[in-house]
This record gives sequence, structure tokens and C-alpha cells, in this order.
Amino acid sequence: MRGIKFAAMGAVLAFGLAACSGDGAGSSSGESGAAEEGTGVIGVAMPTQTSERWIADGDAVKSGLEAAGYEVDLQFGNDDIPTQQQQIDQMINKDVDLLIIASIDGTALATQLQAAADADIPVIAYDRLIRDSENVDFYVTFDNENVGVQQATSLLVGLGLLNEDGSKGDATGPFNIELFAGSLDDNNATFFFNGAMKTLQPYIDEGSIVVKSGQTSIEQVATLRWLQETAQKRMEDLLTSTYGGGSEQLDGVLSPYDGISRGIITALQNAGYGTTIADGLPVVTGQDAEIASVKLIADGTQFATIFKDTRKLADQAVTAADSFLKGEEPEANDTESYDNGVKVVPSYLLESDIVYTDNITELLVDSGYWTAEQVKSGQA
Repeated sequence: MRGIKFAAMGAVLAFGLAACSGDGAGSSSGESGAAEEGTGVIGVAMPTQTSERWIADGDAVKSGLEAAGYEVDLQFGNDDIPTQQQQIDQMINKDVDLLIIASIDGTALATQLQAAADADIPVIAYDRLIRDSENVDFYVTFDNENVGVQQATSLLVGLGLLNEDGSKGDATGPFNIELFAGSLDDNNATFFFNGAMKTLQPYIDEGSIVVKSGQTSIEQVATLRWLQETAQKRMEDLLTSTYGGGSEQLDGVLSPYDGISRGIITALQNAGYGTTIADGLPVVTGQDAEIASVKLIADGTQFATIFKDTRKLADQAVTAADSFLKGEEPEANDTESYDNGVKVVPSYLLESDIVYTDNITELLVDSGYWTAEQVKSGQA
């Protein structure tokens, strides 16, 4: 692990400061005076404010860091790569003590990360792995391949091929489905898709599900920037090219994100598939438990989503940051899975849950993530 800013001063500081152990994970290897007091400036770069998920992440990380005593420079890149690059450049020029980055394009920050390394600024990748750079010190995220497994599992449950408890369902198919993936510049999209395809492939091989369009590679089904409008247009094109005239029925859609799901659902509803699953709408999956999609699930319109409790993710980012600034090495529970093309980045992975209509209250309301009123209105 690269040396931490201020750590080189440890020998000098030892004469004037009493060492004290911090609350961060890992074993102590010496601290600076600023870190002992929980002071310093941390730059937080988030990708966009067009998704309620990323607004919530930014706010949660900022409030957690401030509660730990740090000053925070929080910036949103508005889905524009040059904007995020410039924001990170400015943070480095302001001499922040650490960076937490949820990248727009995980391959576009090598120059910024090299500048951070030159200034001895540790970098934590937040939920999206930053690729092609040795200067990524830590990664906090969810078990992203398992998220894909859960997305595919929820699709199979919706089709009746599986029950919620994982046992075999009564349905036999064949069912026509289509596949959507996230943005290829987001490393997570590949993990989600691989996990989903690993789960779906046996059903494809036996013929119980059929991808009628034949579009089964991630390059064919990717959705640039995860945009709802892009997904809606592709769904409209698929309905015209593959399901035109109503001679073939679409039964389900693998969607990797709630915004994409809402675009897919809009296209399906506009094409006359019905307003709810009960009256003919195909089963559509999702991710992130966005409040608009949680309402759709409660209303029987979207079938499921994946709940990744980003409060826990923000807490883990704060813990890792605090460890770094105390001269400690953050606790990693995965040191094998996340190769960014240059190095395997030490990671901390969190677990996720499938949300169906019948467990919205248990997972989302009782945990305080959303209120019953928010679920009913579909607004945060």
C-alpha cells in the first residue's frame, strides 16, 4: 500500500503527540496529529444528480465524514466525464487529504489518480471500480456478481420457473425474454451481467427461456450511461423488430437498474402490453430500490428490484477513509475479485437483497430506508 499523506511525519510527531487507537478498521501503524483528531479535508466525487440513488450516496458519505470530524468537498459530475475530471483536479489542487470517487467512466481518471499519487493522496473507489491505474488504494462496493445472480433469480421467480425460496416452480415455459445491461464504461455492469447470465444460461440451454432477438452479448445489450431514455428506445426497437404484429409474446426482461426498468416498462405499456403484470405486462427486474420503482412494485407493475443499502456502503467508505487518515490499512474482505487491469484492488463487499411486493415493508420500511408514505406516493 502506498504511503499515506502525513505518515512520513510519524517519527517527528511521536515526540509531541501521544498515540491513540482509532475506531477505523485495521491495525494501527502510526497516525498524524490531524488524523488523531479526525480532522482534514476529504474530496468526494459522485457521478450524477439525475439519479436519486447517487444524491443519497453523496449526502450519506458527506454527513458520515462530517460526523467523524472531517471537512468535505462534495461534487457531482452530472454524467460528464470532463466535468468530473476537472472537479477531481481541483480537489487535488486544494490539497485534500483523501479522495472518494464514484466514477462516471472508470477508465478515464488515470491522469487524475497519478496526480493524487504524486501528492500522497489515498484514493477510495466508491461502488464503481476505477480501472487501468495502480493508484487505486481501496474499493468499497457490493458483491456485484451476486447482484446479477439476484436479478436473474427474480426474473425466474416472476416467470414461475423458481419460487422465492429457490425451489423449482410449477411453470415450464418456454418463455421469451430480452436482456439489458448497464454502461460498458462502468466495471460493475460486467459483474452484474456475468452473474445474471451464469444463472440464466442453464434455462436457455434447456429451452425453458428463449432470447428471441438473439441479442445475448453484453456489447449488444449495454445501455450507455444507464440512461432510461436509451433503454426505452432499445425496447421499442426490439418490440418492432422481434415482436411486431403480436405474433410473439414477450414474457420477461432482465433489467440491471430501476431507471432502465422504467424506460422498458414505458415502452411496453405504450405498445399495449398492459399497465400491470396481472393484465399482461412482462416481468421486469431492476436494481437500487429507487422510490419510483418501489411504488411500481407495490402496484404490480415492476416485478422486483435489488436493494443495496447504500447507508451501509457510505458507512464503509467513511470507515476506510478514517483508517487511511489514521495511518491504518482498511479492512478488506476480498483481495481477489477486483482486478482493475493493473492491480487487484483490496475491497470491502456488502450484501444485497431481492425486493418483491411482499417484502417491501420488511426490507425497506422497517429498516427506515423509505417510509410507507413514500412508497405509497412514489416520491422521496
